Amino acid sequence: MDERDLAPDPLSQFDTWFADAVAAELPEPNAMVLATVTADGTPTLRTVLLKGYGPEDFRFFTNHGSRKARAIAENPRVSLLFPWHPIRRQVIIEGIAERLSREASAAYFRTRPHGSQLGAWASEHQSAVITREELEQRYAELARRWPDEVPLPDFWGGYRVVPTSVEFWQGRPDRLHDRLRYRRVHADEPDKWVVERLSP
Repeated sequence: MDERDLAPDPLSQFDTWFADAVAAELPEPNAMVLATVTADGTPTLRTVLLKGYGPEDFRFFTNHGSRKARAIAENPRVSLLFPWHPIRRQVIIEGIAERLSREASAAYFRTRPHGSQLGAWASEHQSAVITREELEQRYAELARRWPDEVPLPDFWGGYRVVPTSVEFWQGRPDRLHDRLRYRRVHADEPDKWVVERLSP
């Protein structure tokens, strides 16, 4: 990787790398690890699916009562990691998470398969203790209630992560890896980025 070959902004560079990951037929190239930190400093990680990006953010959807949503409400600073190991690449994003509008969440919800829509309702109390029997019973009840159109739950929706830095990591022999990081110059100038090479 050479700095001169990079796109002028990280979202455009991510678009190129994401296309490469798709072309390489990686399983779930849109799977990303989301890191959050609670108000008391407890870090947590989980894998979520990227459901859209660019030109200013990365987007995912979840239950607003989930552990990750509660952590974001306490501390909106998050990190995302795309672990594309088979092509020796990873992307690390740091940024600020904020809720998408209900209209944006509804637009995406309508594109989900019927079963996934019901699943969002079935896991209304996400992260709470439940038995498998209770979960399946609730799903069956919801399937009978809504055999066709499923309404958007008021406890479910999207988040956008507005990046403050995006690091592109390319594996190289002898641990001489390329690490090129886009860093936002100033919050008041969202289109201005500086590119820095980091020691591997």
